Amino acid sequence: MNPLNLSQPNIMGILNITPDSFFSESRKMDMGELVATAGQMLDDGADILDVGGYSSRPGADDISVEEETRRVTIAIEAIKKAYPKAIISVDTFRANVAKSAVEEGADIINDISGGTLDERMLPTVAALNMPYILMHMRGTPQTMTSLTYYRELITDVKDFFTEQASKLRELGYQNEIILDPGFGFAKTIEQNFELLAKLEELRELNCPLLVGVSRKSMIWKTLGSTPKEALNGTTVLNSVALLKGANILRVHDVKEAVEARTLIAKTLDKRL
Repeated sequence: MNPLNLSQPNIMGILNITPDSFFSESRKMDMGELVATAGQMLDDGADILDVGGYSSRPGADDISVEEETRRVTIAIEAIKKAYPKAIISVDTFRANVAKSAVEEGADIINDISGGTLDERMLPTVAALNMPYILMHMRGTPQTMTSLTYYRELITDVKDFFTEQASKLRELGYQNEIILDPGFGFAKTIEQNFELLAKLEELRELNCPLLVGVSRKSMIWKTLGSTPKEALNGTTVLNSVALLKGANILRVHDVKEAVEARTLIAKTLDKRL
């Protein structure tokens, strides 16, 4: 297992082994293309590569555990063979997929459901004792757009994180829990912006924070554009997230995110 170092904000590059992820240019079904893209991301400064075999966009098709496992394990094997020192996270909400991915060399488990869609996920994470990204969402990718009512958004998200993290610790888990507010998952556009505006409040939970807004609809619908045209908006919101204390940015465009991190670090250093 390669160590996770969060002494500075990390940039996580998105690698989707899916035919239907919302941003078409992130889809990499060919292993040669996938490995080449991984190499480019690493050259551009990616700290982590996030490999996913199940599209979690709203209304995405469901696929079998076996097919998802096949996709992510062959991808991880290929990337690790080419880049043994690469830190890889597996983007899955299924315990069996997570276990197989770790056995193939994955270093982090990235669970969009925060342990709610597979009752075996938290016990599996505890047994593997790998760094775990605990994301907030409701329902499934097929139903989440109808589950956007909150009593008080930030409080409800914090309560969810506290409850799920406590369950994991009670199982004996002793590694890093990273919190992801779940931008775009069971949240309206306005709720996404509220989450970003109040991101500092989640730091009260004393866990690293991951922000994933890359090319999402909160950007392109607000600007009246498309996911393909959302790079500039992504960079703006990534910069806001960094200024508000994000520890990891999950992005499609690594080079631009690294540049934002460099310039913000330079600016903050001059302010001290």
